[in-house]
Amino acid sequence: MRLWNALSVITLAAASLAVAAKNPMVGGQEMFPAKDIIDNAVNSADHTTLVAAVKAAGLVETLKGPGPFTVFAPTNAAFSKLPAGTVDTLLQPENKEMLTKVLTYHVVAGRWSANDLKKRIKAGGGKAELKTVSGGNLTAMVHNGMVVLHDEKGGMATVTQSDVFQSNGVIHVIDSVVLPN
Repeated sequence: MRLWNALSVITLAAASLAVAAKNPMVGGQEMFPAKDIIDNAVNSADHTTLVAAVKAAGLVETLKGPGPFTVFAPTNAAFSKLPAGTVDTLLQPENKEMLTKVLTYHVVAGRWSANDLKKRIKAGGGKAELKTVSGGNLTAMVHNGMVVLHDEKGGMATVTQSDVFQSNGVIHVIDSVVLPN
């Protein structure tokens, strides 16, 4: 009987680990595919600046909408690469239009997995032009097996974590803020 109980406990523990491992971790928190982009993002310790910016721009309801959206989500460290004072300036109410343009430049209509992006890049001869919700273009390429984005200002961001699926799209974590013209 003891052996049976021990096996039951081991089986239950293994099943619990398998379930926990199913959902990706972002910013130290589990991301649930049944939740929307906002409901997951607010829990990521690595995306507090992005969440504050989305709130300041009034984009919460949009990103809670049905989508689907592909969001290239810069981390707090990505925002800290911007020149000193940039984030504070963008968060001021009088700069809401500019903030909105920067944030929507990180969003593409549709649910584009990393595999989908790589296929599109291959079909495009090594590049894929992505039309952003702001109306700008991002150029996606593969470098050392990773998807990289080139923005309209000549900057580059690498997807450091891909395919964080949400009920209304997918998030790809990036290491730099991409900027429109």
